[in-house]
Amino acid sequence: MSKKDAIIISKLPEHIAIIMDGNGRWAQEQGQDRLFGHLHGVESVRNIVEGAAELGIHYLTLYAFSTENWDRPQYEVIGLMELLVDTIKKEVPSLNKNNIRLHVIGATDMMPAHAQSELQIAIADTAQNTGLNLIMALSYSSRWEIVEAAKKIAADTLSGNIQLDQINQDLFSQYLSTAKFPDPELMIRTSGEHRISNFLLYQSAYTELYFTSTRWPDFRKENLYEAILDFQSRERRFGKTGAQIQENK
Repeated sequence: MSKKDAIIISKLPEHIAIIMDGNGRWAQEQGQDRLFGHLHGVESVRNIVEGAAELGIHYLTLYAFSTENWDRPQYEVIGLMELLVDTIKKEVPSLNKNNIRLHVIGATDMMPAHAQSELQIAIADTAQNTGLNLIMALSYSSRWEIVEAAKKIAADTLSGNIQLDQINQDLFSQYLSTAKFPDPELMIRTSGEHRISNFLLYQSAYTELYFTSTRWPDFRKENLYEAILDFQSRERRFGKTGAQIQENK
């Protein structure tokens, strides 16, 4: 029996975010180069995207490449960019077949021109899809995003487009790269690390965190179902007491 059968569909998280960690360590454990792990990590992406779409998840954000990752060995960065471009080209037909819309957040202007071009083509080609919103965080970090939002708000304040007393949490959220998406309800990190590594810091104020020792190349649908079941077992209080939550049910 699959764990999927135990999931309560009416209580699915609307938005799941995943820190896809462990590709390099998985490869080293196999006696292979780190890029071997990234290559096998693509299979996990396909499997989890398919699983999320089958369940009816509305938003899935994958932390694929951070701004800090630019500091990795050059051969690994170049290999990752080539893998990204190749994967995007191959996956667009599948995304369209499964009604999945692609979005990208991050400082993509740091990426090679050909990678930026392929991303824009894929985003345009899937723009009419109405199923799962697949959000790829590429060249992304939350501190970068927050600083960029602050700069834009400051510029709009100086130009008179907004007044100081208009700045609140709702307005600030509109300047983030995730303005079009709801905050994640569940964040999953693979490979045994217990931190969120500069990922969606502002958006995860009330996100449920789930950590697993499974390396990303080994993470499959059953692992996703297990994380969702764990999420559904929790009481989400948002600062209120458990008694208040029960009264409002």
